[in-house]
Amino acid sequence: MMLNHPLYLEDVEFTAGLNLDWQKLTDSAVLISGASGLIGSFLIDVLMFRNRKYGQNCKISALGRSMKKAEERFADYMNDDTFTFISHDINSPLEGCSGNADYILHMASNTHPADYAADPVGTITTNIIGLNNLLKFALEHGTKRFLFASSVEVYGENRGDTELFDEKYSGYIDISRARSGYPEAKRCGETLCLSYLQQYGLDTVIPRLPRIYGPTMLMTDSKAVAQFIRKGVKHEDIILKSEGTQLYSYGYVADAVSGLLKVLFDGKNGEAYNIADRKSDITLKDLAGLIAEYSGRKVVFELPEESERKGYSMAMKAVLDPSKLQALGWKAHYDIEAGIKRTIDILREMKS
Repeated sequence: MMLNHPLYLEDVEFTAGLNLDWQKLTDSAVLISGASGLIGSFLIDVLMFRNRKYGQNCKISALGRSMKKAEERFADYMNDDTFTFISHDINSPLEGCSGNADYILHMASNTHPADYAADPVGTITTNIIGLNNLLKFALEHGTKRFLFASSVEVYGENRGDTELFDEKYSGYIDISRARSGYPEAKRCGETLCLSYLQQYGLDTVIPRLPRIYGPTMLMTDSKAVAQFIRKGVKHEDIILKSEGTQLYSYGYVADAVSGLLKVLFDGKNGEAYNIADRKSDITLKDLAGLIAEYSGRKVVFELPEESERKGYSMAMKAVLDPSKLQALGWKAHYDIEAGIKRTIDILREMKS
């Protein structure tokens, strides 16, 4: 069980102990979609830790598709009065959910590149129809603040006119590619949130996440960093299916969650915030090399299969400007090297 690992528990305890405006969650009700995912599951561990150690009394409604997976992942919480798991496909309206939801954090999304091309319709609908269902629910249930987890992908391809993506930048997206359903749906989702703000006065904030990794990642995750980490955990050669010159921002899951919470508590209504740290900007080749060196293996170059190539991002440089969120007092705890090594250490011990 993940919570039994001392390094993972250390991450949870550290995040739960950060100097944040936790009082906003006291005696509140929080609805989290994508609860079993990489970020959602860590967030729930943090909030439940707060409940048990600090008496936060934050009632958590966790939305996910699979009750079986939830019973395994959240076994320690299933009989807790402050935790409820709801098996639900958010592409359907949330009927039968009663009571208020003071805060809603929408993190349900297809984030696997291999599926962007294989299931473009599902990718788009979750980010638009599913989001709209939750926004309607927010209006009907007295929500104080709605958080929509967006992505670095909304910036598209760097047009060569900036070094860093700040929150006002808008790059190029080729809408003829099926893979573009993900970034375009995230863009539309952001606009939909702001439309609910303008038309109905719904308080909404939008954190934009870099490429996130961590021990809570799913073993089916097809992102390059997840594939590299799985190879590292198994002490296998790292397979790189490009020249690896792409320069991206990455983020460790604990830092992603602390950033989300900072935006939830202190972000300005209607605004977007990049969650990133310059110490976690790295090329794909150097990332593969870092993991290979730590695992005592080497990097092997292979040509990608056609199905894989269709899911690849065309962005060669996607580096986030973190200054706006840092101005609120947020900072990352782990750089890319520390975060990657920590992830591999936890997953290796969990596997053994």
